[in-house]
Amino acid sequence: MTLSTEHGKVARYSDVWRDSQSDPEGFWLKAAERIDWVAKPQTALTQRSDTDWRWFADGTLNVSANALDRHVAAGRGDTTALIYDSAMTGTTARLSYRELRDRVAAFAGALRGLGVEAGDRVLVYCPMTPEAVIAMLACARIGAIHSVVFGGFAANELAMRIRDAQPRVIVTASGGLEPGRAVEYLPLVSRALEICGGAASGVEAVVVRDREAVPGSAADYAADSEIPWLDWDELVADAEPADPVPMRADDPLYILYTSGTTGSPKGIVRDSGGYAVALSWVMQHVYDFGVGDTIFTASDVGWVVGHSFIVYGPLLAGGTTVLYEGKPVGTPDPGAFWRVLAETGAKVLSTAPTALRAIRREDPELTELRKYDLSRLQAVYLAGERMDPETWHWVRDGLGVEIVDHWWQTETGWPICANPLGIETLEAKAGSTTVPMPGFDVRIVDSAGADITAPGVEGNIGIRTPLPPGAMLEIWGSRQRFIDSYLTAFPGYYATGDAGHFDEDGHLFVMGRTDDVINVAGHRLSTGSLEEVLLLHPAIAECAVIGAHDELKGQRAAGFVTVKHGVRVTAEDLAAELVRLVREHIGPVAAFRDVTVLNRLPKTRSGKILRKTMRQIVDGEPYTVPATIEDTGVVDDFIDALATTVTAPPTRAVTIPR
Repeated sequence: MTLSTEHGKVARYSDVWRDSQSDPEGFWLKAAERIDWVAKPQTALTQRSDTDWRWFADGTLNVSANALDRHVAAGRGDTTALIYDSAMTGTTARLSYRELRDRVAAFAGALRGLGVEAGDRVLVYCPMTPEAVIAMLACARIGAIHSVVFGGFAANELAMRIRDAQPRVIVTASGGLEPGRAVEYLPLVSRALEICGGAASGVEAVVVRDREAVPGSAADYAADSEIPWLDWDELVADAEPADPVPMRADDPLYILYTSGTTGSPKGIVRDSGGYAVALSWVMQHVYDFGVGDTIFTASDVGWVVGHSFIVYGPLLAGGTTVLYEGKPVGTPDPGAFWRVLAETGAKVLSTAPTALRAIRREDPELTELRKYDLSRLQAVYLAGERMDPETWHWVRDGLGVEIVDHWWQTETGWPICANPLGIETLEAKAGSTTVPMPGFDVRIVDSAGADITAPGVEGNIGIRTPLPPGAMLEIWGSRQRFIDSYLTAFPGYYATGDAGHFDEDGHLFVMGRTDDVINVAGHRLSTGSLEEVLLLHPAIAECAVIGAHDELKGQRAAGFVTVKHGVRVTAEDLAAELVRLVREHIGPVAAFRDVTVLNRLPKTRSGKILRKTMRQIVDGEPYTVPATIEDTGVVDDFIDALATTVTAPPTRAVTIPR
C-alpha cells in the first residue's frame, strides 16, 4: 500500500529512505518547510568533524510557538490540544490550543519574573498533570532549558540531577498518585536541596502546584528554607504573559537524564530546530498523524517517549494529545487503556510491551475490551523494550489493527526503525522492528567495527554518523563523555549498545542489549531468543533470561518467569516443560535448566527489565538498585524467590498443555 504525500506524489518507503541518504541536505531542508522559522535555515547539515555536527545552525525559531501559537494563528485555537485523564482522581479536562497557549504564556512570564532567562535550566519534577506540560512548554517559550525528572525519584537521585544541571528554578507539585497511595514530592525536593547545600546549589526558587489529594504545600517549607518556596497559582496570578523568544536551531531545548554505565546519570542534550523538524516529519510519515487526529501515549513526561509523543510531537502536528495519570491495570481494571481510547476517540495508542503483558496477564481473553468502541483506533506503537512475538500476536489478533514495534532510544529522540504507516504500510513481522527510518543508516558491525551486514548475521547494531536531526547533541557538561560513550567503540558509527540482525527483506530484529548476549561453553546465545521460546508456553505471562555465572561453562542461562492469573501448575512441572521447550527450539547447547517463578519481574518505571541487577544478585556481586526501579520491594521479593529456584532434569518427557 502506498500513500500520497502532501505534494500529491506517491512515495514508497525505499525511495524515501534512499533520498534521505543520497541527498540529506535537500531531504531535511524540505522537511524543515513544515516548521515556522523566525529566520529560515539555508543549510541543513553543518559538520565540524567526524564527532561534531549541527542541523539548521543558521536558522532561528521558537519550539513552543510552533507547538501552540501557530495553530491559534491558523484559526485552530478552539481545537482541543490536550485531554487530561486522571484515573487516580476520576477527573478529566480538555484544554484548547488557545487555552494551553495562554496558560503556557502566563507561566513563562512567571518564570521570567523569577529571573529565568534563555539558557538557564529549570528542573521539572511533576506528576502526570497539565502543569508538567505547561512548565515544559513555558521553558521552551523563553529559551530556558528544561530538565524533567520522573516524579517520585529518590532524593539522592534528584540531588545528582540538580548538581549536574544546576537549575535556577525547580517546578514541582505536592505529589503524585499511585494505586492505593500518595507519593509526597516536597520532602524529597527538600532533602535533595539539603544534600546539594541549600542555596549553594544555585537554585533560587521552588515553585509548587498544590494537589488536594496529596498533603503538602509551599507554605509548609517556606519558613525553614533559605530558598523561596512559592505557590504556583499565586505566582501566575501576578505574572505578565511572555512572548516567544527566537532561539538558534542548535540551542538546547532540554536535558533528559538516562542511566550511565559509571553510575552517574548522563544528561542527553536535545537541540531545538532539529528536534522540531524531525518530530514534525515523524508524526506525518511514521505515525500517519496530523490535524484532527488524537494520540494516547501511555507513558510519562519524565521519559523520552513523553517528551516526543505526549508533548512536542502531537502538538507540533496540530493534533490532540492525551495525558493519562493511571496504570494499564488496577486503575481500576485491565480495561483502563480501552476506556481512554474509546472516550478520546484516539487514532493511535503508543505504549510499552510491558503494559500489554500486564493487561494480558490480568485479562488474557480481552473480556474488558468488549465493553468499548475502539473503531477509531488504527495503530498501536510499542517501544521501550523488546516486544515478544507471543504478545505481538495476542494484541494484533485482539485489536485487529496495525501493531508497530518500533525501536529507538533516549539518545535518538525518535524511531530508528519502524513501520512507516504515513509512507507505506510494510509487512509486519513478529519480533522485528521492521525497517530503518529515513535519516538512519543502520549497519551490523563486529567487535572490531567492521561492517558485516548480511541477512541472518548477528552482531552489534551501529548507525553511521552523522545522526539525523533530532538526535542528541551531546552529554550535558561533557562533550568528551558523549564521544567516549557513543562514538569511540566503532569509529564512524554511533554505538547503540544493542545486538541484532537483518533478515532477507531488510527487516531488523533487535535481540537485546549487547550485555544480554551470554556465553555458554563458548556458544553465544541471545537472551532475547531464549525469552521468545519461554513465552511460547501458554502459562507464561512475562519472562527474563540472564546469564548466571557457572564454574564449568562460564555462564548458564537462568530463566525467571511470571505465570498468568488463574493458571495452576507446579513450579517443578513448569520448569520441566520450559526446559523441554528450550531444547526443542534452541537445542541442548543452551544448557537451560534453572527456572524461578516470580510474582513480579524487577523493572524500571518505563517497563525495562533490570537484567543487569538480577544477574549481579544471582552471581553474588555488589549491586545498586537503580533509581528508576518501579518498586524497591520487588528486589527483596526477587532475592527471596531465588531460594525456590527449580533445577529441572534436562531430558524429562512432558506434555505441554495447549
